[in-house]
Amino acid sequence: MQSEPETVCNVAISFDRCKITSVTCSCGNKDIFYCAHVVALSLYRIRKPDQVKLHLPISETLFQMNRDQLQKFVQYLITVHHTEVLPTAQKLADEILSQNSEINQVHGAPDPTAGASIDDENCWHLDEEQVQEQVKLFLSQGGYHGSGKQLNLLFAKVREMLKMRDSNGARMLTLITEQFMADPRLSLWRQQGTAMTDKYRQLWDELGKMCISIKKCVKVEGDFKGDQSYNSKLQKENDTFVHIAGGIGDIIQSSQTDSSNRPHRTVFTRAIEACDLHWQDSHLQHIISSDLYTNYCYHDDTENSLFDSHGWPLWHEHVPTACARVDALRSHGYPREALRLAIAIVNTLRRQQQKQLEMFRAQKKELLHRGVTSITNLEGWVGHPLDPIGTLFSSLMEACRVDDESFHGFSDFTENMGQCKSLEYQQLPAHKFLEEGESYLTLAVEVALIGLGQQRIMPDGLYAQEKVCRNEEQLISKLQEIELDDTLVKIFRKQAVFLLEAGPYSGLGEVVHRESVPMHTFAKYLFTSLLPHDAELAYKTALRAMRLLVLESTAPSGDMSRPHHIASVVPNRYPRWFTLSHIESQQCELASTMLTAAKGDVRRLETVLESIQKNIHSSSHIFKLAQDAFKIATLMDSLPDITLLKVSLELGLQTSWLVEKVSSIDSTELG
Repeated sequence: MQSEPETVCNVAISFDRCKITSVTCSCGNKDIFYCAHVVALSLYRIRKPDQVKLHLPISETLFQMNRDQLQKFVQYLITVHHTEVLPTAQKLADEILSQNSEINQVHGAPDPTAGASIDDENCWHLDEEQVQEQVKLFLSQGGYHGSGKQLNLLFAKVREMLKMRDSNGARMLTLITEQFMADPRLSLWRQQGTAMTDKYRQLWDELGKMCISIKKCVKVEGDFKGDQSYNSKLQKENDTFVHIAGGIGDIIQSSQTDSSNRPHRTVFTRAIEACDLHWQDSHLQHIISSDLYTNYCYHDDTENSLFDSHGWPLWHEHVPTACARVDALRSHGYPREALRLAIAIVNTLRRQQQKQLEMFRAQKKELLHRGVTSITNLEGWVGHPLDPIGTLFSSLMEACRVDDESFHGFSDFTENMGQCKSLEYQQLPAHKFLEEGESYLTLAVEVALIGLGQQRIMPDGLYAQEKVCRNEEQLISKLQEIELDDTLVKIFRKQAVFLLEAGPYSGLGEVVHRESVPMHTFAKYLFTSLLPHDAELAYKTALRAMRLLVLESTAPSGDMSRPHHIASVVPNRYPRWFTLSHIESQQCELASTMLTAAKGDVRRLETVLESIQKNIHSSSHIFKLAQDAFKIATLMDSLPDITLLKVSLELGLQTSWLVEKVSSIDSTELG
């Protein structure tokens, strides 16, 4: 086949029961994907089958030849390929002429053109060497941000194989894991007791997530069990994963310093636990297999009840684990089953929200009196290695794609959203377990808001903290691509009110844990979304989010020169927040957004100024806000805003006061 005017490539493709079982091409392609020549030849065979000459297996052709024809055939074959074939031909001739040779003890001869036996396992061609080379290349490159696309391609290929029920999916994941484990740097880090680099952590997260996905679907019963040979293959491969996980788990444990002795859960800790999970639970089986599973006579209102007040099924399980089940079903080509389970999980989360609100109201006086709380979630959903909120969001958004109304296929919505911003969605009320006016779209938006507003502890380590920020921004960017209508605005109002009133169970509650993940980025999105529809609620949400409790401490007694500035100018930055500078910049962005929106409104400008003076501790950020206020107040197309100019002056004076205060403290310490 000729791909270029002066280049001829020799391509050979072997088929067995509608699968490409082996591929060779003289172009020297070095990739896990088929080269263009193999693809072209395959398409030619599919589209023009009549122009591809079919031959009998070579054994049948030889059987039809007489002695002279056989001798001529062999001699011509040796003549054409004498340098490659002659040594082998001479060796075989000697063995055949020897009566005691092993070759004469076997009846018949092998025929590679006859295909495999009906009992033999057939699978798609997988270039194992290239898979290993791709992993080596990824690990040898520089920063993980630049090579993330390459990693995504590897795991996208694994997911594609799993969706097609190709046993190579598990095999490819095994190869990636083994190559990762063979990297000599892991042993070096183990000996030195140092942490893995961010790139290795990223790969490790993806490996653990995919391993759980495969392991969970091995355990599926009933219609999802599949053929036994496929499941046996997956079980065998995953036993290898569990063995590998045991050898590396302590590396991850030792790489995370934890002064507060919080329990750590590595990605493969979850994978090992997934080995013990099963799908035999009758309630779970009914949820994923039927759209008609209800119990309208169910009146158990306990925390772990199986149905809600509507009689709709709930699924109580560790949220990341439950969402991993959804991801496993999607990955293996069961989108409808994944959707049913996702809806049950979201309904469970909404019910838990209501229960938490009731709990806070019952103990509100006590908590507000103390002013502090130890209530928190040690494991946040946004930034979690299994990405539970992203999984639910993707599953629900996939169901309302306009260009896939039949919903028979499966695509990775998470990747598609980053590539195409022109996708349209329709609010399909296609499921009976949704309230009136709700759709998959509204459910997806609501679960994203629930996850982003979750009150959770800031994790330890630079990579984990960066991942929290990165995943939050990614989820918000997906939400920003959805055009808000009246129905979605109601969802925003509902969630904003809950977040403000839910106390320590919400990141925007009145009392939250001191080390909670700040809500500045999320609140900025909420503020801009709610402002055109409910300005009062928008400002209330943004002002509540301005706090940065980890930097706050009581001002020295008697120092009333700055009554608004409760936090000390040299705050206690324990524990170590490696992303603190990014968090403070997001806090500054939120304040600047409110200043811009409040132009011309004296009352709101004064409120925003008070919040800035109380919550922002960086003199450089306060100075930036003073500059922003001045620019906004003196825009060329309008008269100067006197109130904003006063705000700018106040912030400028506070900057000077902070600088003087820090200088005096430094002088005292030096003295």
